[in-house]
Amino acid sequence: MKKNSNRRSFLKKAALGSAALTSAPMVFGSSYEQKIFLNRNYHAAVFSKNDSINLALIGSGIQGIYDTQSALKVDGIQLVAVCDLYTGRLDRAKELWGDTLFTTRDYRELLSRKDIDAVIIATPDHWHQKIVIDALKAGKHVYCEKPMVQQFDEGQAIINAQKESGKICQIGSQGMSSLGNEKAKQLYEEGAIGDIVMLDFYNDRYSTEGAWQYPIPPDASATTVDFDTFLGNAPKTAYDNYRFFRWRNYRDYGTGVAGDLFVHAFSTLNYIISSNGPERAMATGGLRYWKDGRDVPDVSITLYDYPKTDAHAAFNAAFRINFIAGSGAGGGFTLVGTEGEMTIGQNSVILKRSKLDRVPSGYSMIAYTEATQQKIKEAYAAKDLEPRTSSLSTGETTWQAPDNYKGGHYDHFYNFFQAIRGKAKVIQDPTFGLRAAGAALLANESYYKSEPVNWDPIGMKLI
Repeated sequence: MKKNSNRRSFLKKAALGSAALTSAPMVFGSSYEQKIFLNRNYHAAVFSKNDSINLALIGSGIQGIYDTQSALKVDGIQLVAVCDLYTGRLDRAKELWGDTLFTTRDYRELLSRKDIDAVIIATPDHWHQKIVIDALKAGKHVYCEKPMVQQFDEGQAIINAQKESGKICQIGSQGMSSLGNEKAKQLYEEGAIGDIVMLDFYNDRYSTEGAWQYPIPPDASATTVDFDTFLGNAPKTAYDNYRFFRWRNYRDYGTGVAGDLFVHAFSTLNYIISSNGPERAMATGGLRYWKDGRDVPDVSITLYDYPKTDAHAAFNAAFRINFIAGSGAGGGFTLVGTEGEMTIGQNSVILKRSKLDRVPSGYSMIAYTEATQQKIKEAYAAKDLEPRTSSLSTGETTWQAPDNYKGGHYDHFYNFFQAIRGKAKVIQDPTFGLRAAGAALLANESYYKSEPVNWDPIGMKLI
């Protein structure tokens, strides 16, 4: 995997190593490092005709547009067709990408075209499995937005379809390929935080958009929206603008906060620590504020148990989502270990390392005589009380990507297209995608059952 090995080599050149840590941000600063960075995938590449890839978009909503914009930044990619069930989005696609663009409401028309090499699938979750399998069978490479599946039992069919087709299938948790993730993985494998103890993940949203209250266009109607097709295998219901344009609010079409947000964290976590995922989950929460007809919680707190493996110790993970954060919006993803912690973003990693003070202080020594205190201190001084797995010094260091870094979304598509060209291996294949989605869906399973649930991370099934 030449691209990834080059990147890993590059990251190691910018590694903290055994140098003392500092509060000053560390950037890929030397001219040599900048040259490697630019030559890795940010220069203007020249592709032969056989390397050019014709792309189609199925589901031209918010995420579909952002996906396509990122994909088109990669050299050699051309968008030739767009499918959506709302005519206004097809009009918008032509505004963005030209009047010659082929548009349709029927995704099967795209799959039947011989000039399309790959498709982006950014539909509501309940359509993912069918369209992914149809696209693979039609000989198309597939980039499918997360979560890969809406239900646990849908994943194996996608895994099998990908293997049978021989086509590339990348799951779109866009931060997966970021430099932040790779830096964190490198540091973790070097023992920067010791043995992992827990993950702390939270996302507070203080906006209507953050709570999926997306705007509804004034021309939305049963004429401009193919609502019957949108429903698919979901329960039949009368035309409803809210269900179509705010589908994440409903269990019939989406996967709630777990499928929308937890799945990103699981993708990153499993990648950094080389894990297959958790084995147990216990969730609570409720619908506390957004009483707008939705049937999924707007506050969710879930605790996960990760088993011990060859790659990591047993640990716990805490996931929290709040869609009415009174103090404002914010979020975080922090790995906590026996020797330090890392707060990880797509463009940065903050590493904090501290030495555990095991020698008793005056607080606990006050009950003993001066002579006894002295003996206790001498006994502690004679012992090696803190074996450490990393030679890194204590302190705090912030690592950040260069200003010209195009971001994890670009990198994930770059990885996808390089895999199609036979020059890389996808970072998030369907098996990886199912393990991330399955772990996230455990939160829903536990919440609606009001009990802990168990999961087999190897077999990828409920127990």
